[in-house]
Amino acid sequence: MSGVASGFFIVWAVIGTGYVIGRLGLLGPHGQPVLSKLAFYVASPPLLFTTVAKADISHIFSAPLVVAGVSAWLTMLAYAAVSRFVLHRDASTVVMGAQAAGQVNSANLGIPIALFVLGDASQVAPVMLFQLALNTPLYLTIMDTLTGGERPTVGSVLKTVVTNPLIVGSGLGIASSLTGVTLPDLVMQPVEIVAGAAVPAMLLAFGISLVGSRPLSEPGTRADTLLASGAKVLVHPALALLLAWALGLSGPVLYSAVIMAALPTAQNLYVAAVRYDRATTVCRDTVLVTTVISMVSMAVAAVFLS
Repeated sequence: MSGVASGFFIVWAVIGTGYVIGRLGLLGPHGQPVLSKLAFYVASPPLLFTTVAKADISHIFSAPLVVAGVSAWLTMLAYAAVSRFVLHRDASTVVMGAQAAGQVNSANLGIPIALFVLGDASQVAPVMLFQLALNTPLYLTIMDTLTGGERPTVGSVLKTVVTNPLIVGSGLGIASSLTGVTLPDLVMQPVEIVAGAAVPAMLLAFGISLVGSRPLSEPGTRADTLLASGAKVLVHPALALLLAWALGLSGPVLYSAVIMAALPTAQNLYVAAVRYDRATTVCRDTVLVTTVISMVSMAVAAVFLS
């Protein structure tokens, strides 16, 4: 348990440092987006490559992947039913709200939590592969259809998947693990140095993003935000726990599956909401609310499951 507490302390300490940096304005107005892009495009792919290359591939493509996918989609369906038939939202707003209820922050918080709390960054790989390779192309295709945008093709969907830097990093790591081909130390050392920037850049950027945040400030969307936040924080990890039990998972594997499901809503979902001009306030506020609450719920889950 002391290791889990230490892991959460490390994560929160770096996030807090980022918040202080943001409050003082040390990096200027563009500090947060620059750090986020550095982490996403530059440092995270090599981190995933080096991590997955050393991981047990059978773990990534096994029950944890099923738990990640099924628990997320069931949570989204539950949200969609209430949003559509109780709150009477239009279809495209329902889709974006459902994503806020079930899509987790697998990169900016998932990787640090997996590394410092679970002790193995590869634990985030099943969740990341589900979201980036299956869920994201699916919901973007649905939104393009509902909002009258350019109709997606098989080629455009595949291009979205294979050009995602996180998928590229994970894919190369899987290929290295399956084939046994490794890079020479002279090449790996600079790769590992760049990979080392991923976690601090993610957490610092996240801390900066919390400056000036005021969730639930618009009355017209409070019900949607509370519904999505409740589904994300309570329903999603509960479903993951039940599915993990049903599949016979136990010990660290079950613990990891629940912690990954308890992660807060993905930050990049707000970018998609702005793109489609649907549920922008709901997505933004759900990210903020679940970010604070999920850190507590993950710590509680850690107490009972670790």
